[in-house]
Amino acid sequence: MGLIANMLLNLMVFAALAIVGGLGSAWYMIEAGSRLSTRTYGAWVAWSAAGRPDADPYTRAHTVRNTLLPISSTLEMTFRAKSDGDGRRLRSTCDYVVLLPEQEPAWWSLAVFDGQGKLIQNGAERHAFNINTAMREPNGRVAISVARDARPGNWLPSGRSGRIVLVLTVQDAGFAASVHDSNAPRALPEIQRAACR
Repeated sequence: MGLIANMLLNLMVFAALAIVGGLGSAWYMIEAGSRLSTRTYGAWVAWSAAGRPDADPYTRAHTVRNTLLPISSTLEMTFRAKSDGDGRRLRSTCDYVVLLPEQEPAWWSLAVFDGQGKLIQNGAERHAFNINTAMREPNGRVAISVARDARPGNWLPSGRSGRIVLVLTVQDAGFAASVHDSNAPRALPEIQRAACR
């Protein structure tokens, strides 16, 4: 009787570990992706098959879970950054400067969200800049400040949300093709940490 009880206990422990491990790995693949479903370019990560009819099941589940409505990735790419250029986690207690490359895509938008993927509420009702709304420096370059307190120029409030995520949307068929074909798209924005409190 003791042997059977021991075997049943071992079987239940094994089944529990298998279920937890399976659910955990599925959650990770849907939330963070893998080399099969995402591509990483410095601090930026893109789900390369988003919006395509041949998207893998994890990309589709990621799209549904995050209530995204992507245009085909042959026309538009969305990149997310959870860390700065040095690999440090983005936090609302730090100030950042996002520098767009000199060769900009046809259309782009940069927004900041809290760690849960929600817009950061702020009195200025400012949530994003795009190619049409961002002010340019005299040399033509675009620099966007992400900080808790107001800054001159292009400022996106990070509030007091703790962790933050930057979301860059690019609509440019040539740019999207460079992502899919060469694994090395034209330069993406640089994220520099300025100061922390």
